[in-house]
Amino acid sequence: MARLAGASQAEQEGALRTWLLKGLQRPAAGGAGPHHEEAPGHQHSWWQVMCLTGVDYFSTLGYQPGIAALAAGALSPVATLLLVALTLFGALPTYRAVAGESPHGLGSLSMLERLLPGWRGKLLVLFLLGFVATAFIVTITLSAADATAHILHNPFVPHSLANWQVPVTLVLIAALGGVFLIGFSEAISIAVVLVAVYLVLNLVVVGTAVQHVLAAPERVTGWQDALVGDYSSPMAMVAVSLYVMPKLALGLSGFETGVAVMPLIKGDPAVRIKGARRLLTTAALIMSVFLITSSFATTVLIPAGEFAEGGSANGRALAYLAHEYLGDWFGTAYDLSTIAILWFAGASALAGLLNIVPRYLPRYGMAPDWSRAARPMVLVFTAISVLITLFFDAEVEAQGGAYATGVLALILSAAVAVTLSAWNGGRIRAAACFGLVALIFAYATVANIIERPDGLVIALLFVLAIVVISLASRATRSTELRVTHITLDDQARRFINEAGEIYLIANEPHARNATEYVDKAREAWDLHRLRTSEGLLFLEVTIPDASEFAGELRVIGEERHGFRILRMQSTTVANAIAALLLHLRDQTGKTPHVYFHWAAEGNPIGALLRYLVFGGGDIPPLTREVLRQAEPVPDRRPIVHVG
Repeated sequence: MARLAGASQAEQEGALRTWLLKGLQRPAAGGAGPHHEEAPGHQHSWWQVMCLTGVDYFSTLGYQPGIAALAAGALSPVATLLLVALTLFGALPTYRAVAGESPHGLGSLSMLERLLPGWRGKLLVLFLLGFVATAFIVTITLSAADATAHILHNPFVPHSLANWQVPVTLVLIAALGGVFLIGFSEAISIAVVLVAVYLVLNLVVVGTAVQHVLAAPERVTGWQDALVGDYSSPMAMVAVSLYVMPKLALGLSGFETGVAVMPLIKGDPAVRIKGARRLLTTAALIMSVFLITSSFATTVLIPAGEFAEGGSANGRALAYLAHEYLGDWFGTAYDLSTIAILWFAGASALAGLLNIVPRYLPRYGMAPDWSRAARPMVLVFTAISVLITLFFDAEVEAQGGAYATGVLALILSAAVAVTLSAWNGGRIRAAACFGLVALIFAYATVANIIERPDGLVIALLFVLAIVVISLASRATRSTELRVTHITLDDQARRFINEAGEIYLIANEPHARNATEYVDKAREAWDLHRLRTSEGLLFLEVTIPDASEFAGELRVIGEERHGFRILRMQSTTVANAIAALLLHLRDQTGKTPHVYFHWAAEGNPIGALLRYLVFGGGDIPPLTREVLRQAEPVPDRRPIVHVG
């Protein structure tokens, strides 16, 4: 009975593992995450994909007018107008340029990675991934918290639930994670419906509010008098608006997601780029109109005290107007629509995380292989979202700083990327324009960090966690084979076929002259009693970029000074040699032998670090360890000789 129970438990664990890792892909080096390559049947028109990004971008209407009113007071419409100008003439051109260079949705991080090759680019990507995580995770938590605020402030909800902000928010986050665990193939269809309903209801609410403003000119006059009384000149208004603009950065959310979902747009790369640019432009224009009109209407019609914490318009300014001027039944319908799109805004952010993170960390060897599967990562991101919600006590305003920091840092990185790209391409005028945009966003980012440093603290915690976990993962995975495919050219294949027994002499190439190979052949005799007549093959590995984790292995045969040489390039020497030995064993049915000499004496910790960072280190024992892990049967392992 115990044996049957154990077998049953093992079967259950196996079934759970299979379910969790469903859809796990192991793409070649440079491949993307699980959502990168979409089958044609899963691609859609650009306007449909716009709705997927729109659940994030458009949902900010649920809280942006209230946050703007708290930050700028009566100056909110002027500050919002400047934000719209920055959107249309700064963020939009920047991301249209990013889309042009990233048809597969890799975004500005990929551009910066290309501009800074090697470890510099990868460390920069790790740093920026911390801000990506900040922006997207806080999108989930902030949107869920604001959805909860709309639920609890509805007049039909019992007042006894008023203090249930945290539990309700956690339920919404758990439900979002549950959707992704079940599957998300119908995400765009859901997003289209939610966005269409939400925009129509907002059109009704804003239109009604504007009518009430026009019908009561004394309210506009009072607002103008407040501006004139508080500010000495229009220049003072602009100056203060620029000062508070970083607090309004939440209205810029959605641009990075718009690029990340580009693979979902139907068509070849050229059509995809065109569709993405239409997506970004259309969404920005729609949002700009709503931001300006909603900010003006809410500022004029809602008493200032209602925007403060505990007020009826706190985090839900347009919902306040919907209940006030269209009745509780319509207001409740608006609340339900807002709740749905705010909750689903988290879905857009979670989809972005599932697209972006697996594109980089597993490729760098800086995440476990299971991180390519969606479901385990959903559990990880959901758990992090729960912790962030508890940390901020599910307060919308409290999370604004972290959200703005992440959003502004991403847009700043995109502006820097397109500036450098334009400069390198000789487009000086474009580089100057994008450089100005980068300076503006640099100011906004720094100002936001100074005003609300908690956002930077959260982002740096994400950066620290990502770097520590990534380096630990890279170290633990360092002895994997890490070769995705092996090819031998005709010359190399001929050398192997004519060699008889396969004896490979590992040689670190230097001058590659006759003296070097003669000395190496003499060393093979002195250390291993190998004669040149035994068909020896020299094996040389060079490392073009040790920061890469995996890649293809192309073996090139060459004759120099009467010696036969197999040359290849790889990210690490030991892993490449082990992979080639196993490949030759499988192709020829023979047991290959590889011969080394002991490296110069030194600190083993230093040798390990050289291996992890530069791909070198103490090659003989590392080669054997890679072989030991790759081939569990000792008799089938290629043989490593060291003398």
